[in-house]
Amino acid sequence: MPESLPDLATLLPSWQLALKAERKSPGTIRTYSDGVTKFLRWCAENGHPAELSRTTIQAFLADLLDEGMEGNTARSRDLALKRYAAWLVDEGELSANPLLGLKPPKADHKVVNALSDDQLKRLIKVCQGKSLQDRRDEAIVRLMAETGMRAGEVVSLQVSDVNLHDGLVTVVRGKGGKGRVAPFGSQTAAALDRYLRTRRTHRLADTGSLWVGGGGKSFGYHGLNAVLKARAKAAGIEGFHLHLMRHTAATRWLRAGGSEGGLMAVAGWSTRAMVDRYTGASAAERAATEARGLGLGEL
Repeated sequence: MPESLPDLATLLPSWQLALKAERKSPGTIRTYSDGVTKFLRWCAENGHPAELSRTTIQAFLADLLDEGMEGNTARSRDLALKRYAAWLVDEGELSANPLLGLKPPKADHKVVNALSDDQLKRLIKVCQGKSLQDRRDEAIVRLMAETGMRAGEVVSLQVSDVNLHDGLVTVVRGKGGKGRVAPFGSQTAAALDRYLRTRRTHRLADTGSLWVGGGGKSFGYHGLNAVLKARAKAAGIEGFHLHLMRHTAATRWLRAGGSEGGLMAVAGWSTRAMVDRYTGASAAERAATEARGLGLGEL
């Protein structure tokens, strides 16, 4: 008798609970859930049974790539479905994992250009003002550009995580459950201080979350994404996305002469490969600057 197929849509909330119990970050849970949800939608729209079979997954990924999806995003969808399949096996919903050994789509190796100093200055300038939103957004831009914090780490900050006196921000739980401390300078400290003084009049002033929204509302990832994209547009910056701030922080660190080891510690990276990934676009520029300083042609 053939094995009955699990109802993937019905079991998805249970998997999300399991991911929370494993202390996966909200960003990871959102990414995994989005991958499964989009797969189920694709199955419904294309008349495929909603099952985690190799042929169905391969067809799903092939369609995504044919429609112009980037390889890294397709890999993310592939990983989500594989993790879901593994959980279904662990829970006894599947007797065996049908996706074991299935090769993921080839990853892209795109060069991402960081914001130039001029662009970053323009972005900061359009945030300057006396409203709570202005002061919040300037503090966020300065903090992200200086520390390289992930967007999810930024929105998760508590008031108690910021030490203005010593210029330190604590990431209690970063990617992979690892915490770290990142330093920031006097201009970022001043921007944070201005924001915190304005925050005292907010309806949520007595709550722990560092960032609050306009109109007495809370402030999360989607709010951060929306406001910074709007600020970037006002600054005349095309193609802005939140991850660009992390690329910018890493590039500025190395360009200023900071060490790769120091960057890894501040950014929360455990492998040096991440340095190349985030600063590859500026590698030639740094090499040229270093070569001029060495003066190897002076014989």
